[in-house]
Amino acid sequence: MTLRIRQRGGGTPRATNWGLDSEYGRLTDVLVGPVDHFSWQAGNAVAQRSVRVGRDFDAQVARRQHQEMVQAFEEAGTRVHRLEPDANLPYQVFARDSSVMTPWGAVITQPRKPYRRGEYAACLEFYLRQGIPIYDLVTAGHLEGGDFMVLQPGVAVCGYSGERSSEAAVRQVEEWFRSEGWDFYGYPFDSHFLHLDVQFGMLAPGLAVACTEALEPAFLEWVAAQGIRVIPVTYGDAMDLGCNVVALGNGRVMVPASSRSLIAACRAEGLTVYAPDVSMISAGGGAVHCMCQALRRDSVA
Repeated sequence: MTLRIRQRGGGTPRATNWGLDSEYGRLTDVLVGPVDHFSWQAGNAVAQRSVRVGRDFDAQVARRQHQEMVQAFEEAGTRVHRLEPDANLPYQVFARDSSVMTPWGAVITQPRKPYRRGEYAACLEFYLRQGIPIYDLVTAGHLEGGDFMVLQPGVAVCGYSGERSSEAAVRQVEEWFRSEGWDFYGYPFDSHFLHLDVQFGMLAPGLAVACTEALEPAFLEWVAAQGIRVIPVTYGDAMDLGCNVVALGNGRVMVPASSRSLIAACRAEGLTVYAPDVSMISAGGGAVHCMCQALRRDSVA
């Protein structure tokens, strides 16, 4: 028995009960990380800024806000799955980064920061316990799920700055996707952004939110060539995790409550908005997109 199901040269069969082919198909199952041992870490630029401007961490508030997000998923009809907590992993709450889901199964990634490297263990155990196929494991450098998106059928993107995801790891995953016949965009960006999902996120079919001030023109041109229109947000909003959204499908989206201008813009587009307050957690470096990993979405192909 082999752990990886990826077929060399492509042709890997699609997963039957799990997987996704877009960032916006109806989200039926989601994986969230535990908030039990969460605390702001000095190695995170957003957390450093929160401390510098005089904010204080409150674990009780973080737990309450985490539950508010979970309840929002459940109200939207999404089944919530949970990783087992590990006291050695203060950023395990950000379940986006330790794995990514593909049409063929999960990819186990490799976070860069020393206090995050052990996150793969509970993640791998979860997939094996649930019988979810493991497409492959990243071995060429480090890659975090906040940089990766299955944008739409046949198209994936992964950003890298070297600070979190490395080019070598992105090229490894690119090779896998291209062998399956997919288009794949490896996007380099400045290292002071944590992940691509700080700058860009899908809201609905053909609609995204983007920090157009920060993203390179070539990337925005590529997005437009995919038939995707963007709602622009300011640099300040992006750095407050204003692009960190989760499309729920069927005209619904989850947006942090603090992203008031984006919430108004989404409603103007006719979208139903779920807006949990996750400000205590986002001050540590991640909002709603960072805190979850889609396990299954309805196919939109």
